[in-house]
Amino acid sequence: MTVSIADAAFLSDPALLAVLDALDRDGEEARIAGGAVRNTLMGLPVTDEDIATTALPDIVIERTEAAGLKAVKTGYEHGTITVVSGGRGFEVTTLRSDIDTDGRRATVHFGRDWKADAERRDFTINALYATRDGRVIDLVGGVADIAAKRLRFIGDAETRIREDYLRILRFFRFFAWYGDGRPDADGLKACARLKDGLGQLSAERVWMEMKKLLAAPDPARSLLWMRQSGVLSAILPETANWGIDSIHGLIATARDLGWPVDPLLRLMAITPPDGERLAAMAKRLRLSKAESARLTVFADSPTPGASIPGVALDKLLYEYGREGITDRLRLALAGARWTARESDKALADADGFARLLAHAEAWTHPVFPLRGADLLARGVRPGPQLGAEMARLGVKWADSGFSLDREALLAMISPD
Repeated sequence: MTVSIADAAFLSDPALLAVLDALDRDGEEARIAGGAVRNTLMGLPVTDEDIATTALPDIVIERTEAAGLKAVKTGYEHGTITVVSGGRGFEVTTLRSDIDTDGRRATVHFGRDWKADAERRDFTINALYATRDGRVIDLVGGVADIAAKRLRFIGDAETRIREDYLRILRFFRFFAWYGDGRPDADGLKACARLKDGLGQLSAERVWMEMKKLLAAPDPARSLLWMRQSGVLSAILPETANWGIDSIHGLIATARDLGWPVDPLLRLMAITPPDGERLAAMAKRLRLSKAESARLTVFADSPTPGASIPGVALDKLLYEYGREGITDRLRLALAGARWTARESDKALADADGFARLLAHAEAWTHPVFPLRGADLLARGVRPGPQLGAEMARLGVKWADSGFSLDREALLAMISPD
């Protein structure tokens, strides 16, 4: 049966066609490869188009530059050249086979065998090619697996994983995005048996894969199988005694209320809100400064009670900041909504948390009416005494619901 993606919009993109025009001629072939073909067949958005070619890297450079395009040696040793066309970068990779691997990096041999190139890839759904007219070339059964929403390693699962242990995490990430039902049994068993190999991976790659997995529309099933196989504890030991059950309520609530997908909030849902442990996790996985800071603020912030009045919430927001409190409220709301299926009290709590979250999201940080110079002018000594007096007055101001004005606060200054 002939499968075609001839209607795919990218096949009429002048920038892509310029690259194919340079490479797909005079004894050489070039085809769109991997994700663009997979996503088109699955009816999903295509974000980039990679190209596979029989042409050697030097020939790729020579031909594309002769066509007025820019060629960058981004992965020259492994056969990858980034060709810039129409202001966009296209990764062009020469057909190859792996002749030696160490569990992360491979020594490659360039060739002209499309089947050998397909068989060195990880999953059947990622080893599809399409000609410039949209004809799909399937050499490993990927089209059938797409139809069945089945994620399957190409060939022997253990062999594929030993070539690159990152494929364990990719197995669960791709299952989260594209799989259905239970994961492939052979792949799951291989991931469980070889999970110790994850220790060879860089922290950056581990977090990159987990972040992509947590960005899936519903990663709950994948996280469950990661926990069952021991893979989740291997990379996120913080989840071992905490559990991942709260992820279900968060995903359902985000979907129902139209929240944007938030991988870091999902990470918070499956890890204990302990500042020391979260800081150690952020350091181990080398999270960005912004991500680490958000985890710290989250851990340091309390979860407001569902029935507290708005003025009390304002005080918490002023003291701890909006970001940490809103993260706490989102998780509390998600948990209450999930439990509310069987509990009237949880239903009332969900209403309360929804009210508080709306209040917190609309809240603006009030500006304290006094400055340090005001206190110094009234005899407060600089240094620790100034800081302590500013803090004391700030508490008074917050306790008043931020209603005390400048004159009232000035009258409360105690220089002693």
